[in-house]
Amino acid sequence: MSKISPLAIIEDGAVIGQDVDIGPYCLISAKATIGDGTRIDQNSCIYGKTTIGKNNHIFSHAVIGSVPQDLKFAGEDVELIIGDHNKIREFTLFNPGTKGGGGKTIIGSHNLFMGYVHIGHDVIIGNHCILANAATLAGHVEMGDYAVIGGMTPIHQFVHIGDYAMVAGASALAQDVPPFCMAEGNRATLRGLNLTGLRRNMSRDEIDELKSAYRDLFEAGKPLKDTAAELVENTQNHNIHNLCNFILKTKRGIPYERKKS
Repeated sequence: MSKISPLAIIEDGAVIGQDVDIGPYCLISAKATIGDGTRIDQNSCIYGKTTIGKNNHIFSHAVIGSVPQDLKFAGEDVELIIGDHNKIREFTLFNPGTKGGGGKTIIGSHNLFMGYVHIGHDVIIGNHCILANAATLAGHVEMGDYAVIGGMTPIHQFVHIGDYAMVAGASALAQDVPPFCMAEGNRATLRGLNLTGLRRNMSRDEIDELKSAYRDLFEAGKPLKDTAAELVENTQNHNIHNLCNFILKTKRGIPYERKKS
């Protein structure tokens, strides 16, 4: 049975699942759908066509689904889709999509968004990601699974961040970060593999293979995409394929220090 404060405003048309907890002074829009077991703490607002999955916890003063911060937005039918088991902390701001980006912002499951995190329009985030306090994602950013963004870090629009990648706190990222890698600095550049994250999820042999590939790609002084293509051709390792295919498809480039051969 749901527990909804009499001080909450639930507009006609909103769909509320089972065992939902909505605190006082919350606003749930007419087009919103709230999944089973989700908790929305006091003073949070769920605007627009927003779909929130099961067992999420949205903390106080979050603003979810408000219109995109894009001057081209003209009231189109856009939406925000959030998966299951996410923790969305205080004073976060999530925007829906825009017509120019496909109309959807999509958030996966089992993510942690700390206080003051901003998710811009048309962003796509995978599963098991962590965004620390005041991390800021501009429009059209894409993140894979198990990625980590440090606190006070802005991410430029259209940047892609691969699986298991990490961007350190107080960095400023303007280019793509490949899977398994760590970037740091202003402007952020690659500093190596995200070994802390990899050790939680991979064997030593898998990590050693990635270390070898990283050296070939970023430390040997050879043309990056040529090396990536060679590694794809000569190995069956799916992690290395993931890393190299990301590099081959990048549009914004990879931020690393070029070394002379």
